[in-house]
Amino acid sequence: MKYRKLGRTDTEVSLICLGTMTWGEQNTQEEAFSQLDYAWERGVNFLDTAEMYPVPPKEETYTHTETIIGNWLNKRGKRDDVIVATKICGPGFAYMDGGRRFNRKHLTAALDGSLRRLQTDYIDLYQLHWPDRNTNNFGQRGFVFNEQEQATPIEETLEVIDELVKAGKIRHIGLSNETPWGTMQFLKIAEERGWPRAVSVQNPYSLVFRSYEVGMAEISHREDIGLLAYSPLAMGVLSGKYLDGARPEGARLTLYSRFKRYNSPGVEKATKAYVELARDNNLDPAQMALAYVNSRSFMTSNIIGATTMEQLKDNIDSVTLELSDQVLEDIEAIHRQYPDPAA
Repeated sequence: MKYRKLGRTDTEVSLICLGTMTWGEQNTQEEAFSQLDYAWERGVNFLDTAEMYPVPPKEETYTHTETIIGNWLNKRGKRDDVIVATKICGPGFAYMDGGRRFNRKHLTAALDGSLRRLQTDYIDLYQLHWPDRNTNNFGQRGFVFNEQEQATPIEETLEVIDELVKAGKIRHIGLSNETPWGTMQFLKIAEERGWPRAVSVQNPYSLVFRSYEVGMAEISHREDIGLLAYSPLAMGVLSGKYLDGARPEGARLTLYSRFKRYNSPGVEKATKAYVELARDNNLDPAQMALAYVNSRSFMTSNIIGATTMEQLKDNIDSVTLELSDQVLEDIEAIHRQYPDPAA
């Protein structure tokens, strides 16, 4: 396994991060334990979860994933060896305190709930799942300003987080689904006030969604706030298993019609080209897609997810794959032909 520093801290996280959003929905606790045990044996020391998981979010299942992880940490006795990242839900779900905001009441309640479910006294990386303001994310193109928006000031959010860090409940903070403006505001205000500085940004990044490179990649380099890439396989699409209308039994896009971002003619064409490139070079398409993400200089950790042990093993093995200069050039050629079809 390879490791990288988390921001400007001394904390080292594995280049492969184990995503957990299927646990409690597509995966049982027993299956999650098997994934955790195997990933740990392979050197993965970084787990990512959220209070709203599993996905798709439901009132009857949210928080279940954190509970599963807490049970594993308690049973295996590995809490101090594992870097645990979780997130407070952003606005939008009424069943969470009437709709989460990043204010004192909701931050405190959400964090205490996560600590209880994870059976721990502290969170290594506490992330804001998506902005508490009107902006474009989750694949939305363009920004439409809303003069009537209700948003918690970033100053208020950071002030509360500062208190929670000083109380020992949080070690580091991270952003998620953030924009260049939002990221720089968090960094600027933190520096001005001496409050905790964000160490990472968890945004989507894959062969079919490279918009992070426009604006955010420069910030990652210049401000030491690396990317935690989610959906690096575009929800499994880049494995090629959905090509030509295929819908494998039990697969994510087969089960859930709500995931539209990676289900478009443009994504299909780009995926077909990437899969053909991989096969022409005797590469597994999923491993090639992950290896590309792993190779980016602004990357801190690549968040993989799997519903089977076979998928998990293949995904972790991507850490050893070095793509040739020719393959990288061919990937760029495909990207020029199909620029960010999922963005």
